[in-house]
Amino acid sequence: MTLTPSPARAALLDAAATRILITDGAFGTEIQRCGLTEADYAGTLGLSKDQKGNNDILALTKPEVPEAIHRAYFAAGADIAETNTFSANRISQADYGAEGLVREINLASARLARKVADEFQAKDGRARFVAGAIGPTNKTLSLSPDVNDPGYREIDWDALVDVYHEQAAALVEGGADFILIETVFDTLNAKAGIMAVRKLEQELGREVPLMLSMTLTDLSGRNLSGHTVEAFWYAVRHARPLTVGLNCSFGAAQLRPHVRSLSQIADTLIMVYPNAGLPNELGQYDELPEETAAQLREWAEAGQVNALGGCCGSTPDHIAAIARAAANLPPRTVPQPEVATRLAGLEPFVMAA
Repeated sequence: MTLTPSPARAALLDAAATRILITDGAFGTEIQRCGLTEADYAGTLGLSKDQKGNNDILALTKPEVPEAIHRAYFAAGADIAETNTFSANRISQADYGAEGLVREINLASARLARKVADEFQAKDGRARFVAGAIGPTNKTLSLSPDVNDPGYREIDWDALVDVYHEQAAALVEGGADFILIETVFDTLNAKAGIMAVRKLEQELGREVPLMLSMTLTDLSGRNLSGHTVEAFWYAVRHARPLTVGLNCSFGAAQLRPHVRSLSQIADTLIMVYPNAGLPNELGQYDELPEETAAQLREWAEAGQVNALGGCCGSTPDHIAAIARAAANLPPRTVPQPEVATRLAGLEPFVMAA
């Protein structure tokens, strides 16, 4: 089946050819600053469980909050908005008794981001994009949660594909340009997400571009399922994502060698959006915007990135500082690696010719 190409993919590639793009920052940090009550989260939905902390549901109960956050990030210089849907999947929403609202949450969130993106684009003619954000859920396909039963899994492949498909379909229907599978701690989970989007493409008859972003869980540069950044790339490169990169993890200083490694081997755009440093003993992030921006500028000066932004602890001030730091610096040139068979276990393997 021939899929209709994505105009958004072409537009983003055109923009990325001339400058380093800016993606937005954390939603949780900004939502916490609003001082919302449980009643604000719950609204009039009549759900049986406490909703405080269910940031995704605000698209239905208090949409002015995520809308204002999108506006603040675009005003700070962002080119790409991530939908406020990190946990808007059936598994995560079950914790709040809101699993029946997954489609509505994702539709509303994507429409909010699309509305604001289009408004900013209309003002100055600069392309703005919406990435439908899909988090990893709290289940893992690669690891057992029971140390006494290594073969046990709380979810299977087909079920997780269905979970991701439900979310991705609603995000695209709501106006998302891309699907961003982010904070990948389990590479097999990410592959289930890829499968879900490929199924969606076949149903729609058109391309749905993918963005993939891994998170590191230790300083050696591995995710929870044990893959290095190189092994992760070799495991997902068949999906031909529009971007690949790293998010969350640690602060920029700890990510430096891993960004360099990925930038050397990935024949696609690199997007990195780290935490604003490491949290203090109270769980707060103390790294100032100019500190974060200065570290990310080093990657830009080294020609290692195509898009930059922030994750946990970042604010519109951080994104504005990053945008200033990256301004007028050339984007990374996408390498053209030699043709070879590249495989991955926990480590990368390149088969000799």
